[in-house]
Amino acid sequence: MIKNILIFIFIIFGMIVVLNLSEHNFKRAVDACLAGSQKLAKSKIVDLEEAKKFCEDEIKKKKD
Repeated sequence: MIKNILIFIFIIFGMIVVLNLSEHNFKRAVDACLAGSQKLAKSKIVDLEEAKKFCEDEIKKKKD
């Protein structure tokens, strides 16, 4: 009985860790996209929010 409870707790803990890390990785990917677009663009990006939205959309497309 205790063994089953511990397995259940570890599964829940593992799911929480995986979900938190995937969100962290997504944020890092967006930051890298923004930094890369700043370096590669001939004219610097003026609207940071628009660039962030574009990067988020592109990363989500590649993820699916």
